[in-house]
Amino acid sequence: MPTNARFDKSKLPSRHVTEGPARAPHRSYLYAMGLTEDEIHQPLVGVATCWNEAAPCNIALNRQAQVVKLGVKKGGGTPREFTTITVTDGVAMGHEGMRSSLASRDVIADSVELTMRGHCYDALVGLAGCDKSLPGMMMAMVRLNVPSVFIYGGSILPGRYQGRDITVQDLFEGVGKVQAGTMTEAELDIMERVSCPSSGTCGAQYTANTMACVSEAIGLALLNSSGAPAPYESRDAFCEASGAAVMRLIEKNIRARDIVTRKSLENAARVVACTGGSTNAALHLPAIANEAGIDFDLFDVADIMRDTPYFVNLRPGGQYVAKDLYEVGGVPVVMKELAKAGLLHLDCITASGRTLGESLEEIRGEPDGKVIHPISAPITKTGGVVGLKGNLAPDGAIVKVAGMTEAEQVFTGPARVFECEEDAFEAVRKREYKEGEVIVIRNEGPAGGPGMREMLATTAALSGQGMGKKVALITDGRFSGATRGFCVGHVGPEAAHGGPIALLKNGDMITLNALKGELSVALSDEELAKRRAEWKGPRKTAYTSGAVHKFARLVGGARWGAVTHPGARGESHIYMDQ
Repeated sequence: MPTNARFDKSKLPSRHVTEGPARAPHRSYLYAMGLTEDEIHQPLVGVATCWNEAAPCNIALNRQAQVVKLGVKKGGGTPREFTTITVTDGVAMGHEGMRSSLASRDVIADSVELTMRGHCYDALVGLAGCDKSLPGMMMAMVRLNVPSVFIYGGSILPGRYQGRDITVQDLFEGVGKVQAGTMTEAELDIMERVSCPSSGTCGAQYTANTMACVSEAIGLALLNSSGAPAPYESRDAFCEASGAAVMRLIEKNIRARDIVTRKSLENAARVVACTGGSTNAALHLPAIANEAGIDFDLFDVADIMRDTPYFVNLRPGGQYVAKDLYEVGGVPVVMKELAKAGLLHLDCITASGRTLGESLEEIRGEPDGKVIHPISAPITKTGGVVGLKGNLAPDGAIVKVAGMTEAEQVFTGPARVFECEEDAFEAVRKREYKEGEVIVIRNEGPAGGPGMREMLATTAALSGQGMGKKVALITDGRFSGATRGFCVGHVGPEAAHGGPIALLKNGDMITLNALKGELSVALSDEELAKRRAEWKGPRKTAYTSGAVHKFARLVGGARWGAVTHPGARGESHIYMDQ
């Protein structure tokens, strides 16, 4: 049989499909698809995409995968392309579809895992676009612990309206402006036609671009591969290089868990903090850590963020979009600044096969002073995302403070409690709330929602009405990376698990203090115990079957990433060593 001296098939999973007389039936399937004898006996590399026609986020992934396959072939491997699902948050936002969003992250990880296991692929190159598909793909890589390279599909180009760049965030806030009478429906109609002018994922530092930055910082993506917008042909070079890189990882037996370590998770949290990234990173980093059996929860993320300067001026808290960051050097320049302050672990191995420090030595870019500020002169001295804790959130909560002044980071007001997002949105639409209140949206956690929906429709409407800084909002659900204002998510334990948020009543005085990391309610332990004894249990849900029901039954708390299985801690079967 043909062999490739670079790769020992006797130690790779694909031997169970391609080697020996007993595998003649299996090989016949491969011959049926046009593979040659040489190709059959080379390493088989899964090339997984989240391609679909749901949104511009994913539409370019299929084409990019073809370039990845060229890189795999040039590196001596045989690529096997497959696809998985994606739920696009921008389409799912503000209605029942959002219940599918977080659950889709785990379905993506599960389906990639099952495809890889079932066909005994030796390595994985994963391409993803919209929010949950990025962590889902990375979770699969770490779960399987195969040689892996991640590729982001690229961001969308900004739209132009009345001489300024706009993104989909402007549309969500435009809805609130129409409700407030400060924008006409005709203006909104024009904006919706020009705000998204190309393929690619939402263009500012929302969840997708945040997790794209994470992919480089954590080491699973080649340096600078996440930066170029989706329409740029320069992405092809990174796609081909990623295909070639995974073959080198196979040769050197560098696996995903060699790359994703406690140190690399800390690096990733640093990059989220300094770029004012999405609060969803505090959900996804613990979930990725779970796949490696590493203890790294919301409080660990918050500790890293607390002492990380915020110095990258990106929307929604800042002024610029992803394209602008790419044009001034991208994530490598950001990490180079962190390294100057001793805030990165430079000995972490990366998908290139080299350490992060070795790769950063080749970066010549410097801060431009507009998009990327010098770390010695940051926008603020602490990170753009802050963790909170108190008698209202014993298991923590998270808030994005990028773009907020210190004065705006302290808020005390009476609670106005809503049992679900729809009730809150309707009240906001009708202006049935008051300045100075803390809007509470409960029963929207991972289990209680079910699905931990994002509240962008509500928060954007508040901003559009000019009330984004005049009220605060807390929820056991999530916020979009596009959310701005004093909006606290991931309050845990969630209401469905009997957390204190379930016990709140209208008028209870709530204090949010991002400077001290506090989220508390002015109730004594005795009063909280009394209310707990009177609590009638979690709200009933209509989701009593299907995927959302299964997710609600399995999912854990947001503090630990809202994961649905024990991760590597409970692992006894190692896929790569089977």
